Amino acid sequence: MSKFAIWRALLLATTTLAIPALARAADDAAASTAAADVAGTDVDEVVVTGVRGSQVHTIANSPVPIDIISHAQITETGKVGLKAIFSSVIPSFTEPAQNGGGVSASVPPYTVRGLTADYVLILVNGKRRHGTALIQNLATIGGGSTPVDLDLIPPSAIDHVEVLRDGAAAQYGSDAIAGVINIILKSGANGGDLQLTGGQDYKRTGQLAQAYLDYGHPFLGGSIDFALDVDHHEPAPANGPSTGLLYPAVNGQPSPLEATANTNYGSAYGRSTNDTTIDSSYNLSVPVGNDLEFYSFSTLSYRKIKDARGAYRPDDLSSLPQIYPNGFQAYRLIHDTDFQVAAGVKGKLAGWDWDLSSTFGRDHEWLGADNTLNASLGPSVTQTSFFMGTQEFDQWTNNLDVTREFKIGLAKPLEVSWGAEHRWEQFIEGAGEPNSYINGGYIVPNGGSPFDDLYHGRAPTAGLQSFTGTTPADASSHSRNNFAGYVDLSTNITEPWYVGLAGRFEHYDDSSGDTASGKFTTRYEILPGLAIRGAVNNGFRAPSLAEQDFSTTQNTTAVINGVVSSAQVKFLPVNNPLAMALGATPLKPEISVNYSAGVTWEPIHQFRATLDIYRIDIDHRIVKSQTLTGAPVQAILGPLGFSGLSSAQYFTNAVDTRTYGIDAVAEYQESLGAFGSVSWSAIYAENQTAITSIKANPAVLSAFGSSFQLFGPLAQHQLTRSTPRDRIALGADWSLSRWHVHLEDTRYGSYLEPLTNTVSAYYSPKWITDLEVSYELRSYLIVALGANNLLNTYPDRQPQSITNLALTDTVLTGAPGYSAALYGVPTSSSVYYGSNSPFGLNGGFYYGRLTVKF
Repeated sequence: MSKFAIWRALLLATTTLAIPALARAADDAAASTAAADVAGTDVDEVVVTGVRGSQVHTIANSPVPIDIISHAQITETGKVGLKAIFSSVIPSFTEPAQNGGGVSASVPPYTVRGLTADYVLILVNGKRRHGTALIQNLATIGGGSTPVDLDLIPPSAIDHVEVLRDGAAAQYGSDAIAGVINIILKSGANGGDLQLTGGQDYKRTGQLAQAYLDYGHPFLGGSIDFALDVDHHEPAPANGPSTGLLYPAVNGQPSPLEATANTNYGSAYGRSTNDTTIDSSYNLSVPVGNDLEFYSFSTLSYRKIKDARGAYRPDDLSSLPQIYPNGFQAYRLIHDTDFQVAAGVKGKLAGWDWDLSSTFGRDHEWLGADNTLNASLGPSVTQTSFFMGTQEFDQWTNNLDVTREFKIGLAKPLEVSWGAEHRWEQFIEGAGEPNSYINGGYIVPNGGSPFDDLYHGRAPTAGLQSFTGTTPADASSHSRNNFAGYVDLSTNITEPWYVGLAGRFEHYDDSSGDTASGKFTTRYEILPGLAIRGAVNNGFRAPSLAEQDFSTTQNTTAVINGVVSSAQVKFLPVNNPLAMALGATPLKPEISVNYSAGVTWEPIHQFRATLDIYRIDIDHRIVKSQTLTGAPVQAILGPLGFSGLSSAQYFTNAVDTRTYGIDAVAEYQESLGAFGSVSWSAIYAENQTAITSIKANPAVLSAFGSSFQLFGPLAQHQLTRSTPRDRIALGADWSLSRWHVHLEDTRYGSYLEPLTNTVSAYYSPKWITDLEVSYELRSYLIVALGANNLLNTYPDRQPQSITNLALTDTVLTGAPGYSAALYGVPTSSSVYYGSNSPFGLNGGFYYGRLTVKF
């Protein structure tokens, strides 16, 4: 049976089974009222994103594609955090399950329309949201991005979300290239609700405990809405036990310790984080005089993450059996404090509507490590918890927005909007404690244990295992200013023909310089309810401060000139002399051009369909260079005083890309009479990114040989093939009196996980079914049961040749004193499903929720 047939069968079965119970529980008056309400429902909803001025625009008559996500849709996903929620309700929004190492594994980045989140502008109540301080330098998808951390905005505070699927740099500024997501907070004195949720996955791991509270109350003639969300999520490892021997043999036989050994090494695979998040907010609006309103809103969040990052066997050189005789699992610690506060006044003066506001946001990250060690300090230093440093990003934005209508004899008044913006940004990277990065110089002596006999004379890796603290040399602080002005004009030249023009000029006081952006939009209603629309615009994205200035040093072991020794791997700022010696050049702004065209059809108020195609060209795209390593690199870096540096990497404007795709949306609201009402939806989204040009290889790298490329095949494939090409979502929301059923079946298209320059793992399309059933016990009390991935579907298993990768220390193999017979066969990996799955690695998740309204 096909998944589509299963979807239909589930819907029919749910309906058939529920109707008798519904008929008994519901009263006839409530049922008839619900049916009448749907019969008169208009699927059009007013939007404020993507258009300026006072003229009313709806989803169907908007000149650019816009989706509205209601609070009910957010709740019905049963997901934790806005990133996971948006990955369910925004078709082209993707959050890979496990996107690389470092902080990318703890706080994964996301993509929209196949582009990294840096190309998406996030607004809250129409005001720019600040980005995260955590740079995704080790991410395989979206590497180097510093996007807005959506999970630090409380879902309970959200009234609805408007998603603009078009470039809008000329209207809102740089980074609005792939689109705009405008999060509208609840407002008004609407009382409150409390939601309590608990759940776990099919394997009884990944337990979730969640409490959401929201309350709106009158305040000084206006209103204030408060929200407080608390989430706690346990880890859910997706790996199985490793095979092979962990301890030295005893008299040629396996050690007795093998019987009680922990074989789940590598438990960083899957959902490896144990995290607690507390999000809070307020949204205030108060009249302060005739035609004047004061408003303010804010979010304040704290998140604590303990993330499994790197497992070390007892036979590893860096385990130090005196401290960890059975090996260890290292953990990364992140304490994230984030806030944003906005305040403003808006009113009317001489016929002009104006809005003056100021917004400040800060994301501060405290980075630490637990259950690990700096083996180079030797066994006499037994410290196992460390402070690794801090990262902080500050953003202060000031806006003046003015708009007015002018009647000039056209079908509708001319909307004239203009404004100015000042934005100050700062990125700070603070050093950790010395023991988190120094080389203590310990050399393994010739002792009496098999480990000492094997490793004597060797130096363990310097710094912490699996990760390293920030050194004083890598610490830095940088800031810049941005000044911008815009003009936006729109009108209906004739009743069916809408035209909009926008222009924006921006000046950065750093090397990003000046830019001008423009946008043209139009919509023409051919017949009542049937219209065509299109837009063309250019954009500009300045290199982020983190991309320009981030620096880190990772300590490791490597073979340098035939000798096994401690070495350093550095991620370098482009202005660092070492980076320039390897071909780095100053970063340039990215330049984009967007084209879109579409058709909208709304023959009746209960039905709407839209179809849009688009193309996004980005020149000078900023990506990570490949890791440059080997004897030629060391030969260049040695004379510069870095003889111990084995490899280096930096950001570069390496490629031009073209992304093209199609979005199709259909919605229908149907009354079923005595059987209630149902809202049907069908969504199709497809996109593909191609590289149109690659920057010429720097001469210094070309001189090293053909294997030294600035942006090689592996990185190219990660950029273009690592996310699903398409997605289909079929949904149904059925209501009958006190019952409500939400059913959605989503097909994620195929994708690749590149492994080397020539080898990739293929993952086939999968259907994922989500279901939630809720019942209103009282007007103020609702219970719900739901499942994400109801049928417990997993990604494809990796090919056996990929799964059975050895987890042994590759430097150890072949080193003096190494004996394969002493340790038995290498341990094989149990990383079953790859890393990039858009629907997770842990199968089904099942939950219950209680909602109390007051």
